[in-house]
Amino acid sequence: MKILLASLCLISLLVILPCVFSASSSSEDFDFFYFVQQWPGSYCDTQKKCCYPTTGKPAADFGIHGLWPNYKDGTYPSNCDDTKPFDSSTISDLLTSMKKSWPTLACPSGSGEAFWEHEWEKHGTCSESVIDQHEYFQTALSLKQKTDLLGALTKAGINPDGKSYSLESIRDSIKESVGFTPWVECNRDESGNSQLYQVYLCVDRSGSGLIECPVFPHGKCGTEIEFPSF
Repeated sequence: MKILLASLCLISLLVILPCVFSASSSSEDFDFFYFVQQWPGSYCDTQKKCCYPTTGKPAADFGIHGLWPNYKDGTYPSNCDDTKPFDSSTISDLLTSMKKSWPTLACPSGSGEAFWEHEWEKHGTCSESVIDQHEYFQTALSLKQKTDLLGALTKAGINPDGKSYSLESIRDSIKESVGFTPWVECNRDESGNSQLYQVYLCVDRSGSGLIECPVFPHGKCGTEIEFPSF
């Protein structure tokens, strides 16, 4: 009788475990998001060229790069659920805003959907325990509007005019506007100038609000960085 009960328990366990593993593997847990915005002038300088989407040259404004789930130790999950591919029909009501606020400059550019697909499948699928595909893109669009990085910088007299500004002034101007400390990523142009490239802000796990970053990415800018035109 004991052997029979043990066998039944083992069979039950084997039946249950695949379900548990399937559920846990579909969406990994995480601690917070990096909300990353990119300055197009620096991107084009770094790549030596850039391609405009089919809608034409984007506005001279920070564009969304992504909303990236992250762990407090600085690592991140990726490509968490291959059963939930990007489906543009789920964001049909957002497409006009996406083309304006989340443009792609990679070549070939196209409509931008390839970029959004990459961001959803690499990063968005890791946040499914909190937000679905539509909410993922809607959250990023709302965050861009809320933070208004270009407005924060120009209000402080920091303009995309090819001139150099102190890293401290850029960081402080954004913090004064949004209320939280940003992390600034730089690149270098062909002349070796350090340029303002991307700005990272941290968002709570629910995607509802900005927080102070638990950890910053690796990298370093010069004390003076160029804000290139676009």
